[in-house]
Amino acid sequence: MCALHTTHTVTEVTVSARIPRDMDKEVEEIMREEHLERSAAIRKLLHLGLDRYRQERALRLLAEGKVTLSRAAEIARMSLWELADLVRERKIAWVADDALDDVKGLARK
Repeated sequence: MCALHTTHTVTEVTVSARIPRDMDKEVEEIMREEHLERSAAIRKLLHLGLDRYRQERALRLLAEGKVTLSRAAEIARMSLWELADLVRERKIAWVADDALDDVKGLARK
């Protein structure tokens, strides 16, 4: 089932999904802890999951050499500096070793 609702400038889509009972119990816990209605709790979790997915995808593509750092930042919907910090934290190699040697060589001169 899918229905469209337009509020102000945001277009919302109603989505129906089946989830395991234990996952539903976790959603209920979050609803109680955060004082949220079910739909708000699920939107929050979906938003967090999509953020994480975009970051992981961007990091994977960067590590595989398929995108540049700036393109990875766009995919992750982060600033270039935020993504660079994440790359450093995760110790992701995204520059070829020989390019790093070239840069190190330039720094010594």
